[in-house]
Amino acid sequence: MELHHGRGQREAARDLFARIWEEIGGERGDPLHVCVLAHSMADVQDDVHQELLWDQRALAAADLLTDERVAQAGVPLSVAGLYPSLHLNLAECYRKLGDLDRAREHLQRARAGIGALGDDGYGQLIKGGLDRLAQQLAASRKATS
Repeated sequence: MELHHGRGQREAARDLFARIWEEIGGERGDPLHVCVLAHSMADVQDDVHQELLWDQRALAAADLLTDERVAQAGVPLSVAGLYPSLHLNLAECYRKLGDLDRAREHLQRARAGIGALGDDGYGQLIKGGLDRLAQQLAASRKATS
């Protein structure tokens, strides 16, 4: 199945994800499916407020997950390993919205969970994103001082 996610075809991806969202039962669906789909749906939003809404849904669903369910699905992370990425995305949304205090709060939460990440490509991707966001927030702080 072609998801169009990385090809700049955001509208096609949103339409596909919306159909899948309905199929899984929306927010009442399996928390793993809700978390993954909401996390992906956030990435294809053109409006930061919609992106934030989907990221919040992903985080709420992650709070309902167990390591057993994640392992059963073949995901090579613990539930704790999901949180750094979820909080990174929330922090980025708040940065875009100009709510730098909340951005820093979620950055701190993401950093608190990086021990659950491996030293693989995914772990490096998230850690790199956290470093970039920290630099952006530090630059914002200096610009307003």
